[in-house]
Amino acid sequence: MFDFIMILFNFILLIISVLIGLAFLTLFERKVLGYIQIRKGPNKVGFTGIIQPLSDAVKLFSKEHITLIMSNYFMYFMSPIFSLLLSLLLWVCLPIYTGFMNFSFSILFFMCISSLSVYSIMVAGWSSNSNYSMLGSLRCVAQTISYEVSLFMILLSFLLLIGSLSIFDMILYQVNMWFFLVGFPLCMIWFVSSLAETNRTPFDFAEGESELVSGFNVEYSAGGFAMIFMAEYSSILFMSSLFVFIFMGGLYLSFLYFIMVLFISFIFIWVRGTLPRFRYDKLMYLTWKSFLPISLNYLFFYISLKFLIFILMI
Repeated sequence: MFDFIMILFNFILLIISVLIGLAFLTLFERKVLGYIQIRKGPNKVGFTGIIQPLSDAVKLFSKEHITLIMSNYFMYFMSPIFSLLLSLLLWVCLPIYTGFMNFSFSILFFMCISSLSVYSIMVAGWSSNSNYSMLGSLRCVAQTISYEVSLFMILLSFLLLIGSLSIFDMILYQVNMWFFLVGFPLCMIWFVSSLAETNRTPFDFAEGESELVSGFNVEYSAGGFAMIFMAEYSSILFMSSLFVFIFMGGLYLSFLYFIMVLFISFIFIWVRGTLPRFRYDKLMYLTWKSFLPISLNYLFFYISLKFLIFILMI
């Protein structure tokens, strides 16, 4: 019973930490985008706008929730909750020294949960019963599934090298040399695929404001919109953490880990402030005609390398 209570306590503590982190990530983004566009950003609520995320949360969750007459109400209501739940559940697979979270199949768990997130977007667009939201969700699903292929191919290359499905083993194999140096092209493809996976600029076709009126979440307001928003920023923070674990040594017991996660998150924001949106056909060509062949070639290279080492050992 004591073990169960401690596991529950650890999980709640992790979730609270993530929620506070993503709240201040939104402030960080607004500040960085402000300075990129030569303006101040939020600076009124609290000292230099430091409690702006808290006021935004209070405002969003206290607004009136609009119920659509033509929507499939249960699915419409549940999909933002399901989306946030999945993005918070992803954090369990990071190797934290608490007993239950450091498990052997953490990468397999990440693959399963990240694949499930497509359904929440699809259901959110469909259940709203709006043409704009349906179009946005279809584009988002097509984009996410396409980029997941190259993302998992890259992951498979490094899994073959270490011969394990645990993120913790990736840290052990990077004691002397980071995978960032071993597979630099794969590292860059992973980052760009992460941008597409989290629907960030220049791949934010699910939320193409100029043409789709905010995409699949157009019919959501108040708490529902806030949950979709929180799920997106939680995914950004998680993908930044995963990038550090897979490519940059993942020294999470040191302060350097947090600096590196913040730096990767900053690059996510920097890209948004710099690059214009892609054309949709170019987005699809990029993954199927560029990223997939490169990641497959690397996969075959690592398979042959592993086979050669095995022969030499015999």
